[in-house]
Amino acid sequence: MLMVDQFFGEYGSVTYVPGRSLCAADIADADVLLVRSVTQVNRALLEGSSVSFVGSATIGTDHIDEDYLAQNGIDFAYAPGCNADAVVQYDLSVLSRLQANWQQCSVGIVGCGNVGGRLYRALTDLGVSCAVYDPFLSADSGINLTDFDTVLGRDIICVHTPLTTSGRYPTEHLFSAEVLGRINPESLLINAGRGAVIDNAALLALLESGSPLRVALDVWEGEPSINLSLMEKVALATPHIAGYSVEGKVRGTEMLAEAFKQLADADAETLTEQPKTVATLTAETVSELILASYDVAEDDLRMRSALNASSDVAQAFDLLRKQYPERHEFSRYKFSVETQQAQPELIAQALKLGFRE
Repeated sequence: MLMVDQFFGEYGSVTYVPGRSLCAADIADADVLLVRSVTQVNRALLEGSSVSFVGSATIGTDHIDEDYLAQNGIDFAYAPGCNADAVVQYDLSVLSRLQANWQQCSVGIVGCGNVGGRLYRALTDLGVSCAVYDPFLSADSGINLTDFDTVLGRDIICVHTPLTTSGRYPTEHLFSAEVLGRINPESLLINAGRGAVIDNAALLALLESGSPLRVALDVWEGEPSINLSLMEKVALATPHIAGYSVEGKVRGTEMLAEAFKQLADADAETLTEQPKTVATLTAETVSELILASYDVAEDDLRMRSALNASSDVAQAFDLLRKQYPERHEFSRYKFSVETQQAQPELIAQALKLGFRE
């Protein structure tokens, strides 16, 4: 998490521990625990500790035992929406790489929370035909809602649901073997939500059977020990970094700091500096502009090279995340166009995505 010292240093000393190996002994005397999604926060970790506040700089909470925290009077905060812009950037980069005519395609979004909702607005702002399956939204939400089967028939399917195992609409293995078989094999399936929403074994079996379904996976069942055979079959493979922008990480830490300061009865002063432009990008099309800001193919190549060369897949996967190169969102870039003919349309599209003129 970026800027932890800046946001929390005034309250005491900050100690950094690898999230995957964090254990009860590491936090026995800690008052505040800050984590990301790789750390399971539960009774086994917290019992007997002095932790009174847990913050997770993530948009999901499936790694947090919220019932245990509530029962033991431990305050909790997370960061919904902190990296939504980064995940939308990831999705659009995938589309720009794998679907040349994506602006003329029909898109279905499964799950329309912070990320899915932001993606829906970005696509519809660009004139893309877009429909959503989310049984928790009401008809007056202003979203073009449809049923699950209709989404499965779209040219592009983007998955952005949390991982749930109970309730009326559990999402674990929502994309089962049977559901995967109902998807148009000429479609593009993107999962940047949670790995287990798609049955990875069933997906591998489908792709090994010769299905032409194109798949981009940023999240995987069994992370960090992912299935290399599945990695080889998908069109784009990345190590759970869709939301790993500099701005998203800072935003997540800031959201936790503000929640903590409110609990501590202190001023929730925002320390984030105004974003500065990092570069000016030149392009003739919106796809070129998206890829100039972030090209998912570079992360795909980095992942395949690292995991295929390693004797420890889990360690290599985690190292890719830990050493992820600096990446900025659309809002940190200015843009220019190469031809006068492309100028009016491209300028309008770029501004809608958040680029600076």
